[in-house]
Amino acid sequence: MMTALPKKILCRPYFYRHSILLALGTLFAFSYSLAASAVEVSGSTQFEITAYARDGQFEGQDYRTNLSVALAPEFFWDWNNGDSSLVFTPFYRIDENDEERSHGDIRELDFTYVFDSWELHVGVRKVFWGVTEFNQLVDVINQTDSVESFDGEEKLGQPLISLSRVTDWGIFDAFILAGFRERTFAGEDGRLRGELIVDDSNARFEDDREENAIDLALRWSHSVGVFDVGVYWFRGTDREPIFEPSLSNGSLQLTPFYEEIDQIGADVQATIGNWLWKFEGLYQKSNLEEYSATQLGFEYTFFGIASSSADIGVLLEYGWDERGTDSNAIFQNDIFVGARLTLNDSFDSALLVGGSYDADSSTRSFLIEASRRINDRWTVAIEGLLFQGSDSSDPLTALNDDDRIQLTLERFF
Repeated sequence: MMTALPKKILCRPYFYRHSILLALGTLFAFSYSLAASAVEVSGSTQFEITAYARDGQFEGQDYRTNLSVALAPEFFWDWNNGDSSLVFTPFYRIDENDEERSHGDIRELDFTYVFDSWELHVGVRKVFWGVTEFNQLVDVINQTDSVESFDGEEKLGQPLISLSRVTDWGIFDAFILAGFRERTFAGEDGRLRGELIVDDSNARFEDDREENAIDLALRWSHSVGVFDVGVYWFRGTDREPIFEPSLSNGSLQLTPFYEEIDQIGADVQATIGNWLWKFEGLYQKSNLEEYSATQLGFEYTFFGIASSSADIGVLLEYGWDERGTDSNAIFQNDIFVGARLTLNDSFDSALLVGGSYDADSSTRSFLIEASRRINDRWTVAIEGLLFQGSDSSDPLTALNDDDRIQLTLERFF
């Protein structure tokens, strides 16, 4: 039987209070869409099975397999000779064991209008910033959808208005972020979580407007010789919460607290021959603290291995946070190593192997990702995760019993 749409999705205040922004983009788009070409429909359906090596170490985690299905269609219209367009990408997942992972989202509902060297976006959108492989420090626009992806790469759609200007001196972007999205967290029966459940129903905010807060961001990006550079400023609600112990029905839980921050940052990538040199850095200030953090490293690619079309890239990165072990970030003094094999064949076959080492706690994690197209419609992917930790102060130690292999079949349409 299909799971009903969770109440927390239907009742999120931001969804209704900022629906005028979404409606503005939609109505503006469709007011000109009579002469538009037919809608283009694409997207994918995912079938996912996960196998764990052991039962979880916390209550509610006494299972070793998990099934889930996700649907992500995409509807696209364009008109006005391609200068106006609208994309709508809803998303919904049904999960066998974790009711918090059975969730829906509007990933995009984005109206775009291009005029001269300007580009206007109105609606819900995903915006990615960053150049590093293992930890994207400067990717601050969208909130993390942590029930979707352990590595933080999956994001929730962000209601916004943005304006971009392309010049000979680079691209200038201005953002008004209309409403805050709370981070998603695994429920009591979910895996890859800590001992204490995160009670996001009672989240606290420094800004009295809570989820109705308006955030601002500016960014400049440019390519100069071998360098691709981005510099930004962000003011608003921090996407990374601070966790406060609290009691709920007699049980100790964690309540997220979202503080107001000013953040400046930069990302730089230099392409020199076979080398990619990467840097991300930020400085953040709030009423509670101020600190700096960086993620830097390189990727070196061996092209045409053994006279074939295959390439191998070797990666090394280091993540540092000035707060050290007092940081609420998982990676604050960590080394990352990895290798990426790309066959460059007609099936887009690829393999990534990597690992991280915490220099403070000696906690280690290992990752393997492999993907390959079966045909024009189907893709198969395998992901393996392994955790080894003995320091209870490191959040990754709570995942020692969550070693897993995940198989994903995705059908595109």
